[in-house]
Amino acid sequence: MRVSPQIANVHSPPISEVKRWVAGRPHDGRELIDLCQAVPDYAPAPELTEHLSRLLADPLVSKYSPDEGLPQVREAICGYYGRKYGAQLSPDNFCLTIGASQAFWLAIVTLCRAGDEIIVQTPYYFDHPMALDILGICSVYAPYVEAEGGVPNTATIASLITDRTKAILVVSPSNPTGVITPPDKIRELFDLARRNNIALILDETYNEFIPAGLRPHDLFSDPAWGDHFVQIASFGKTYALTGYRAGMLAASGEFIGHALKAQDSMAVCQPRITQHAVKFGVENLDPWVEANRDMMGRRHDLFHAEFLRPGNRFRIAASGAFFAWVRHPFVGYSGREAAKRLVDKAAILCLPGEVFGPGLDGYLRLAFGNIREEAIPEAVGRFRKMGN
Repeated sequence: MRVSPQIANVHSPPISEVKRWVAGRPHDGRELIDLCQAVPDYAPAPELTEHLSRLLADPLVSKYSPDEGLPQVREAICGYYGRKYGAQLSPDNFCLTIGASQAFWLAIVTLCRAGDEIIVQTPYYFDHPMALDILGICSVYAPYVEAEGGVPNTATIASLITDRTKAILVVSPSNPTGVITPPDKIRELFDLARRNNIALILDETYNEFIPAGLRPHDLFSDPAWGDHFVQIASFGKTYALTGYRAGMLAASGEFIGHALKAQDSMAVCQPRITQHAVKFGVENLDPWVEANRDMMGRRHDLFHAEFLRPGNRFRIAASGAFFAWVRHPFVGYSGREAAKRLVDKAAILCLPGEVFGPGLDGYLRLAFGNIREEAIPEAVGRFRKMGN
């Protein structure tokens, strides 16, 4: 039996690959510092888990919901979008999904067919081109320019548009760099998409980690936003519910209607218990989210300051939200070789740059959102020692 060459030619999930290295690392008594996967180290809010525990005895919680999600949950999300974006949206603008990754699949299969092109800003989130490759959709890479902080260049993206282009894909705040695409740049990209009758797909998984809770953009205030804008969203990082797979697709009602055809054949619906968690979160946890945003900001500032202390040959190229995007000092090493060396010699786990785009072997992604403030000096100290 042969598998499809489109999936056979896709690389293995990078986090799984890197975590397999741990079993073979030398044991020198040091505890492994995991900067690999972006998972909040803190638990969900106690009041959220207490609320969910009271619901589990209700047999209805174990049943299907409508494909797009319970009406009362999507209505509550409308209130959240009013506070977060100043948006007046309808429940019909949302489809609740199994994580942001499924929302991305829904968006792509609704927009594209095999042979179409998506312009992908690098460094990209690795799951995105993996999905596009599996579906036979061509990723056209907008190059990473370190001097510009990795912020998309509108003129460069415009030059990549062809008659096969279906969308521009941007992640903000970026995974892997943490860089926030400014609202005026997002508006430029939206206007570019509109002029070319294509879509802007914006993955905003980390939107609640923008400092001071600033509004990410004003696209939802445009009366015709749904004609050329598709948002990938997630509450998983926001409410520390990564295992609940609390994703969402936001788009025009017409687009959601078509996406539900794929939703029904793919997952049917987001689990009800996850939907109840999201509803409780958007209605009750704004202060809790703000406190965690401030904590992550402190972690970022400490990590950044420690990294800039003299004697560190690793260099921060960009940082923000959960991530630092770092140049490693090992001349002639690929990112994988550098990351493997860090596992073996420094007991640090991180991701190699090349899984985030071609030509990025000189970089590493560090997810400092995983570790508490008191562990940051030790983590950065290990980098400093490795660079000497």
